[in-house]
Amino acid sequence: MKFAVFQQSRQGGRKYNQDRVAYSYSKDAVLLVVADGMGGHFHGEVAAQITVQMIADMFQKHARPHIKDPHRFLSAAMISGHEAILDYTAKHNLLESPRTTCVAAIVQQDHAYWAHVGDSRLYMFRGMRMVTRTKDHSKVQQMFDEGKISEAEMYTHPERNKIYNCLGGFLPPDVELGKRMPIRDGDTLMLCSDGVWSVLSVAEIASIIDTYTITRAIPELLDHAEFRGG
Repeated sequence: MKFAVFQQSRQGGRKYNQDRVAYSYSKDAVLLVVADGMGGHFHGEVAAQITVQMIADMFQKHARPHIKDPHRFLSAAMISGHEAILDYTAKHNLLESPRTTCVAAIVQQDHAYWAHVGDSRLYMFRGMRMVTRTKDHSKVQQMFDEGKISEAEMYTHPERNKIYNCLGGFLPPDVELGKRMPIRDGDTLMLCSDGVWSVLSVAEIASIIDTYTITRAIPELLDHAEFRGG
């Protein structure tokens, strides 16, 4: 299986960059992870770092040379990240646990598997077409699903930043697993935080990914996102 991976993270228009990204690979599998520390909670960037490090470390331990049950692994890894955040909270006597979103994917044996908590997203593109994306664990996503607001209104609604599912919260996370998806030559998986998807449309993302090589497409996407305040 041949693949190309490129990662980049920027502060953009925000006071702090609480995004953390990671990838890891074995002979027969690759792991991709994005976590976005929640800005309303102290040490959000620490929660994000703990999470991506935990998932990457577990992947290196279990990918020999591939993951036996990818969905089960992703769910267990995110729960382990959640528990590691709580351990950090207790160790440092924090009044409140830091929190983070997370999206992670495994590609192996010509298939992709993914899981997410919160509103960090995975997109799968085939040329200019979006095959699928994760569904946010957010109030505006619920309102859209109930027909109360349009998709366009999701991006401008005053409660668009409210999410109900995360790592490091009072309740254990509800890890949502994506469907096992076959991967074809030329397909693209993109994992990102709301700093990208909240300011760029699917059509814009697809056009940039389809136009440039991956090493140029990602900086181009982030340039566009930064210009719009993402």
